[in-house]
Amino acid sequence: MDSRPPSLLLLVLTSLLLIWQCARGESSYIIDAVGLSILPRSTIESGTQAFIRCQVSVSLSNISHLTHHFQFTKNDVPIQSYNTTEDSVVYELNPARAADSGNYECRVTVKDKSKSSIIQKLRVTGLQTPILRLSNVSPYESEEFTAICSAPEEKGPLKVTFYQRFMSGEPERVKQLETAGNYSEVTLKLRHIGNCFLSCDYEINLISVSIRSQRSDEIEMIVKVLNIKPVMNVLPSQTVYEGDVVEVICKVVDIPLRNIEVFLTKGRKVLNTSPTTALSHLMTTQEGDSGEFVCKAEWGNVQKENYVTITVKELFSKPRLTVYPTEIFEGDRFKLTCSVSIYVPERINNETMTFSFYKDNIKLIPKNETYKYSFNKDNAIITNAEAYITAVNLQKSGNYTCKAQTSSLIHNFVKESQKHVIKVKVPVSKPVMSVVGGTLFLGKDFQLLCHSKRGTLPIWYTLHIPNTVPERRVVTKTGEQAIFSVPAVLKSSDLSNFQCHATNSQHKPFMIGLGQQLLLSTNIIEPVSNPVLTITPSAEEISEGQSVSLICSVQSGSPPFNFTWYKAETKIALASVSTNKREESFRIHNVRGEHTGRYYCMTTNPAKETKFSPKIPFGVKLAGWKKGLIAAFCIILILALIIVIAFKTRLLRFKRKRAAKLSVKSASTKTERLSLTQAEVNEAANVTPGMMGKSVWSEHVSGSDSDDQNSVNIPEKSEPRYTEVQIREADPSRGVPEPADGVSVVYAQLNHDNDRHSDQSNHGDHSADGDHIAKTDNSVSIDTGDQGEGTCDPPDC
Repeated sequence: MDSRPPSLLLLVLTSLLLIWQCARGESSYIIDAVGLSILPRSTIESGTQAFIRCQVSVSLSNISHLTHHFQFTKNDVPIQSYNTTEDSVVYELNPARAADSGNYECRVTVKDKSKSSIIQKLRVTGLQTPILRLSNVSPYESEEFTAICSAPEEKGPLKVTFYQRFMSGEPERVKQLETAGNYSEVTLKLRHIGNCFLSCDYEINLISVSIRSQRSDEIEMIVKVLNIKPVMNVLPSQTVYEGDVVEVICKVVDIPLRNIEVFLTKGRKVLNTSPTTALSHLMTTQEGDSGEFVCKAEWGNVQKENYVTITVKELFSKPRLTVYPTEIFEGDRFKLTCSVSIYVPERINNETMTFSFYKDNIKLIPKNETYKYSFNKDNAIITNAEAYITAVNLQKSGNYTCKAQTSSLIHNFVKESQKHVIKVKVPVSKPVMSVVGGTLFLGKDFQLLCHSKRGTLPIWYTLHIPNTVPERRVVTKTGEQAIFSVPAVLKSSDLSNFQCHATNSQHKPFMIGLGQQLLLSTNIIEPVSNPVLTITPSAEEISEGQSVSLICSVQSGSPPFNFTWYKAETKIALASVSTNKREESFRIHNVRGEHTGRYYCMTTNPAKETKFSPKIPFGVKLAGWKKGLIAAFCIILILALIIVIAFKTRLLRFKRKRAAKLSVKSASTKTERLSLTQAEVNEAANVTPGMMGKSVWSEHVSGSDSDDQNSVNIPEKSEPRYTEVQIREADPSRGVPEPADGVSVVYAQLNHDNDRHSDQSNHGDHSADGDHIAKTDNSVSIDTGDQGEGTCDPPDC
């Protein structure tokens, strides 16, 4: 038995081995480069075979086969694509034409990666000469034919132009159009009779330039004249009278063509037509048949025409309806006149002509017979028919016409006039005046409305006011009003002189509205006059405790009145009252001093004007018992003051006398006294004033006799007082030795008691202070020696 594995098993093992090897490594690839080349070269002649080759270079790993997607573009427009595992493809141009010129590019996509080549430019030179073909080279004038211009070897789109050239001249452009293919087919027609030449060329638009081909070979054409102009005859004549029968003949002669149609038209209306080369049209002429008749012959799209003018004369004119008067009002009688001018009396019998009148196409039967009469004017017989109608109401308004009927030898005639619109008017009624708003304030401008309840528009209103220029208003449509701006009137009686005139016809008298009715229909408000304030009792007789009445009154104005009282100093309303009376009062009970001031009142009424009275001052006097009490108090106060002054004067004198006695007694009987040593005096003189807060005097003074003792304590004061102390020479009789330094002056401080009462007395009563100083001076004696007695008399002490 063969021990070798079967071939199938070997193949499976080999595949598994390859898969295992691929799984061990990751697949990868990269597009190295994309190249584009044009063969045989980038500039070639038209008709040459060209190749555009695109090649890609890809580096890869663990990938056996890759699919390349090639995309060719021309001028950024895709033109061809390929999917292949090959690394290059070729785009063939066989043959290359001028339309293939442009910028070419190749883009290669491998899976999710792509890369583009460098742009290469291909230029194909030369264009094919176009070929011109015509469906008919000898057409009739204006006959349509087909022309085809083609360039079979070129690629579209093309812009094709057709040219026409006469025997002597340059080619002229006949038509130009664009086509997507390489040929163009058009329909042409030539109106110029004779020989001419047709040719064509084309143009290709490239990116930056346009290339035009050479012109095709010219084809000679012969344009033949198409003689299908019709001939026209009118029988019996081109000038006829209304009612005559006229035959119009239209035909085309000496033409071998078939399918010719003939038409007879007038204006834009076809009167007759024939599929052959001739037609005949019979008609009985009427007054409106005058005009131009046209005969047209048509072959294919070619038309020829001829025309004649037929004049139809009137035997008599169209009736003309007139109305008198031109303005018709309710109740007026108006006249309808129907006039006819007869131009050919030998054909028209005036006696047999009849007239009839119509309203809204309904025949009228006048109450009286129609009156008919005739007269000659301008070589014509004028026949008139008149009818009278009464306009009872507005139903007579409408469209009126008249008809004239007569007959000739061979024809009957009925003619109708144009419509005449009659509008029966309503006469204007008596105007009524009213004040806009219904309320009139005397002294103020206002607006006045003038209105008539009935009357056909337009209506003219005129306002007449004494001593002013009349004003006019016109109302032309429903909803409008005649409103006048009127200057202020001061008296209501002035309104009776107002007048309003209204009219809606120039031939009828105007209606007059009088102003007396304004006095009855208008709420007339008179502004309030300036108020007057009266004080009762009079301002000079008002005392405390009384009642005062402030009376506010007006002389004129329309009620109700509103009175308000004010005090000028506070500007706050004291009271307000509304009444129909012309006078009201405000009462102040039990007046006091705070009621003193200036008072005024304010008045208003429906005229909404505020008026103020002049300000009136008044003062409040004291009551009688208060005056007596004040007088008694003043008298008592004066008496008390006199008593105090007298007592003070006597007390001062008494104190001075007693001080003098005490001073004499102290100098003679005192055993102990206050003394200053020479050292103390010197010390007192050397200290500064700011340090002299303490007295240099001894604090205690004693005497041997109790009756003679007069010890005085000098109180301290916040402000020190100073006095001069003179050291006198010793009396030789007493044996006091003379000081060595002679006489000197020492300043001593006199301190007062800090007692609160003394300080207040010192500031409050100068006389008491003087008295206190006097006591101090009289109770102090100065001895300059160690022993002996001395005296010091006021005012030295």
